[in-house]
Amino acid sequence: MAAAAGSGLRGRQLLRQLSAQIRPLPRFRAMASAAGGAPAAHSYETLAVSRAREKVLHVELNRPDKRNAMNAAFWREMVECFSKIAQDPECHAVVVSGAGKLFTAGIDLMEMGSVFVMMEGDDTARKAWNIRRKIREYQETFSVLEKCPKPVIAAVHGACIGGGVDLISACDIRYCTQDAWFQVKEVDIGLAADVGTLQRLPRIIGNRSRVFQDKPAMLEGAFELAADIAAKSPVAVQGTKVNLLYSRDHAVPEGLRYMATWNMSMLQTEDILKSAQAALEKKSPKDVVYSKL
Repeated sequence: MAAAAGSGLRGRQLLRQLSAQIRPLPRFRAMASAAGGAPAAHSYETLAVSRAREKVLHVELNRPDKRNAMNAAFWREMVECFSKIAQDPECHAVVVSGAGKLFTAGIDLMEMGSVFVMMEGDDTARKAWNIRRKIREYQETFSVLEKCPKPVIAAVHGACIGGGVDLISACDIRYCTQDAWFQVKEVDIGLAADVGTLQRLPRIIGNRSRVFQDKPAMLEGAFELAADIAAKSPVAVQGTKVNLLYSRDHAVPEGLRYMATWNMSMLQTEDILKSAQAALEKKSPKDVVYSKL
């Protein structure tokens, strides 16, 4: 009995110690600064890595002047960074946050918009194969968070858009400020999200639901939502539903492979060019005329 009581006491002490280390997120920036910069072997163009606590690394999306938009270097550096962290015996946990006014604006359309549109290939089949290979590379950018054996905590403030939702969906724990907001943006630029959101997000949250005061208000809300969906690219919307249903019934790795195979052809749609142009011109998807499907 004495041994059992001692074991219980030590367990409660350990829990208190762990709670004390994980809870105080707002002080990470100050502690990281005091720690004196990035640990050895972590030097990146789009990420800032610092030691926030003993055995705790802080990985910060670090393009504040570009709203932490995800450019080509980001997709490569995330894999490099977390592959190193996975092998770092001095790191036992990781916090991911964004520098500046928001977490991330998602994919950098100015830099990345032409990646799939200008994909090399002598014919449609070869172009599609190369697109699939590139999608699988980009999926690894966030799968590396999931594969990392160290617990990864996302700390979100402000906007978390598009690829940002893919990122935090692959983390183990998500914290956010009161002003944080989240948006799956890919459908507005003509494609089904293909780097993890459709496979992971439904496992984290429930279906969207609302409660209305009466039937007329309920129908009005339902019609507004249906009209909003109907105004978007049918290729993106229907592809999103197909992959959500597939991912519901399959493991995440299977869902990612299916998604890559699906979008190897669907990313060749003109809807992406139309949607991207509208986004750059700050127009709504409702202003875009899509072909019927």
